[in-house]
Amino acid sequence: MKYYEAIFTITPDSEPARDIVSALAGEAGFESFDNEADGLKGYVQVDLFDKEKLNTLLNGFPIDGVHVDYKISEVNDEDWNATWEQEGFEPIKIADKCVIYDAKDADKINSDDSLPKMKIGIDARQAFGTGTHETTQMMVGTLLELDLKGKHVLDCGCGTGILGIVAAKCGASEVVGYDIDDWSVRNALHNAELNGVKMEVFEGDKGVLSHVSGLFDVVLANINRNILLADMPAFRDVMGSDSLLIISGFYEEDIPVLLDKAKELGLKEVSRKTNGDWACVKLANA
Repeated sequence: MKYYEAIFTITPDSEPARDIVSALAGEAGFESFDNEADGLKGYVQVDLFDKEKLNTLLNGFPIDGVHVDYKISEVNDEDWNATWEQEGFEPIKIADKCVIYDAKDADKINSDDSLPKMKIGIDARQAFGTGTHETTQMMVGTLLELDLKGKHVLDCGCGTGILGIVAAKCGASEVVGYDIDDWSVRNALHNAELNGVKMEVFEGDKGVLSHVSGLFDVVLANINRNILLADMPAFRDVMGSDSLLIISGFYEEDIPVLLDKAKELGLKEVSRKTNGDWACVKLANA
């Protein structure tokens, strides 16, 4: 998929102002942010970028005297992937039950007996889905709390396949994923093979679910708020009476509107996690 990179310049700059910019940009489709010394970087899929909405939100910035400018450029796929292949990422332990690591460090990680037994290697070729983001960590933590033995699991917007791989490692008997980006589909299958698990991965959006037979016990969606609101009815259609829907990719302040949508669909909140400003919510039939 194609991404835009935006560099937000905030005057005067402050951590609270950056947090607000992140929240407002999230309303316009942005899904990831990096704090830099000279400003805030944000990333948004080209097809999901709502420039008019972003401009309207920033023009009404809620802190008096703060002005926000931004510059947009398209991220070069080749440079984007090459950077992440070179830099990789440090191992991440989750709930002392699982370690997610850069696949190129497999020998070192697998020989370290001090690490959790569940070790998941991810080929770090792109920025999203390596486990470094708070939302991914909360989703993985929630999966580790469940009994997934024999369960059918769906990973919506699977990216690198990390959530489906965790589910398979936890005993799921069937894992299905989909993503709109053909590269992500290939990468998810590649990472599944690296970790010795099986996943079926489709290319497309929620429309692919019309070609998937049967219901799922657990549906996973780590996607931004706007897509969740649009796609939640499709998720509900593939859930059984005892199924769970686990969602993340949004801010804690977005929970009420998501719960309103869930209520319309006959779902209720079972539990939630927060990490910084980010949130993860587990839903079940009301």
